[in-house]
Amino acid sequence: MDAREVSSLHDSMRKHGIPGVLTPKDPENPAGPWQVFDHDGPGRRDITEATLDAVANAASKSPTRGFVIAS
Repeated sequence: MDAREVSSLHDSMRKHGIPGVLTPKDPENPAGPWQVFDHDGPGRRDITEATLDAVANAASKSPTRGFVIAS
């Protein structure tokens, strides 16, 4: 995931109550790749893949609105 996708992922995480801390892989290059950790601090674990899966699953279960047009 790159810097362009971070804002969208962050919004989706908050919308669906998915925890995680987004940080750039290289703190000196915030425009580069990012990752998700379980918390901020020592002993943290990279949960990027699990978070992306959780967001995708939550988004696919969200209700959608539409219109039915009679023929």
